[in-house]
Amino acid sequence: MEEVKKDKKFEPKSKENRRNPREDGGFENKLVCVRRVTKVVKGGRTLRFSALVVVGDGKNSVGIGVGKAAEVPAAIDKAVAAAKKNMHLIRVVDGTIPHEVIGKFGSSNIIMLPAKQGTGVIAGGSARAVLELAGIKDIVTKIHGSTNKINAVKATMNGLIALRTREEIAARRGKNPEEI
Repeated sequence: MEEVKKDKKFEPKSKENRRNPREDGGFENKLVCVRRVTKVVKGGRTLRFSALVVVGDGKNSVGIGVGKAAEVPAAIDKAVAAAKKNMHLIRVVDGTIPHEVIGKFGSSNIIMLPAKQGTGVIAGGSARAVLELAGIKDIVTKIHGSTNKINAVKATMNGLIALRTREEIAARRGKNPEEI
C-alpha cells in the first residue's frame, strides 16, 4: 500500500495558523460601519451592503475604503482592497500631529489639535479609527456639522493629509527650520 504524502495546503488550520488582521504586510483593519442599501429597479428592490473600512499599520500610514456587495463579507473584502490602494503617509511628531488642522468633507468639519504626551486619543468613534490606525497617540478632536460616519472619516483623512512638518515648511520657504 502506498503512503499518502501530506501536503501543507491540505492540512487543517490550527489557531496559530489562522489569518490574523496583521498578517498581510503588517496592516490592521477596522470596520467603521456597514449599511444596507437598496436600489429600486423594474422588478422591485435589490438589497446590497456597503462597508466602510479603515486600514493602517500604526506607523504613520493609513487608508480608507468603501465596498459594496450582495453579502457583508464580500463588501468588507472589497472595502479592505480599496483602502490598501488608497494609503497615505501621515506626518506624526512625537505621537501627535505637528500643528492644528481642520479637515473638511461635505458638511463635516473636524478640528484636530495636538496634545501633550499622555492625553490619549480624544475623538469620536469614526475619527478615532483613523487616528489610532495612523499611529497617533495623543490628539484632541471635535466634529462640527454632519456626523455621518463616511463624511467624518473622509474629513479626518483630508485633515491628516494636509499636515506638514516644520522641516517641510522651512524647505518650501527656503529657510532653516529654526527660523520658523
